[in-house]
Amino acid sequence: MADFEKMLIIGCGNMGGAMLAGWLQAGVPASRFEVLDPAMERAPDGVVLHRSAPDKLKHDCVLLGFKPQQLNALAPGLKDLTRGKTVFSLLAGIEVAMLQSAFPDAAALIRVMPNLAARIGKSPVILTGTGLDDEAREAARGLFDQLGTAMWLDDEAKFDLVTALAGSGPGFVYRFIDALSGAAQELGIEASMAEALALTMVEGASQLAAQSDHTPAQLADRVASPGGMTREGLDVLDADEALKKLLIATLKATADKGGALAEAARGDS
Repeated sequence: MADFEKMLIIGCGNMGGAMLAGWLQAGVPASRFEVLDPAMERAPDGVVLHRSAPDKLKHDCVLLGFKPQQLNALAPGLKDLTRGKTVFSLLAGIEVAMLQSAFPDAAALIRVMPNLAARIGKSPVILTGTGLDDEAREAARGLFDQLGTAMWLDDEAKFDLVTALAGSGPGFVYRFIDALSGAAQELGIEASMAEALALTMVEGASQLAAQSDHTPAQLADRVASPGGMTREGLDVLDADEALKKLLIATLKATADKGGALAEAARGDS
């Protein structure tokens, strides 16, 4: 973990737990993590679990994984744990400026947006923030790259939009898989077969797209022979750019919600 040898995870719910599982699966020693979470039933083997803040703790970075609406209540009690440390935040809608206000003595403040595929090392991870030099930024990218593919976003104003795509995107893909299966069932395919076919097809198509030298648009055209079955279906999806317009509206609504959460958080502070 390079310059981030010891991480304290504060609040280890669904996302924090998925990230911890992903790091452990990637071979990062459990001894490099400690968790502070009064509600967590048990930590993975080798990971120390604290129910309350310990008096002494040797860590050089913190991952905030509690609910964003808890920030104002919890921040005063966490200042000793964040002083002089790099603070990575999973708190949706909490901007860097808000983190600076909550943890003024932190050495660096970084917003992080993965998704639950971090558990299997297949998540995009977006990073944006302040306080790290180039070497430390690369170390942070290397740390989160073990959960999939990590990248820095230099313009925080685009963080909500990137979150809509990379963070919320799995929900939209799951909805598409479900709709594809449901459509097949409506047309006469038995439910278990339709679900299995839809899942296996999407898994194979996504893996091929990730490994291919062709763009997804090019792959779609390579699948579709002129005058063939696939082209007939694509013509329905492409008509009047209906699918593209639907997804633009979907991403915009999701990103706008991030802005609304940030505004609500500013009003509570």
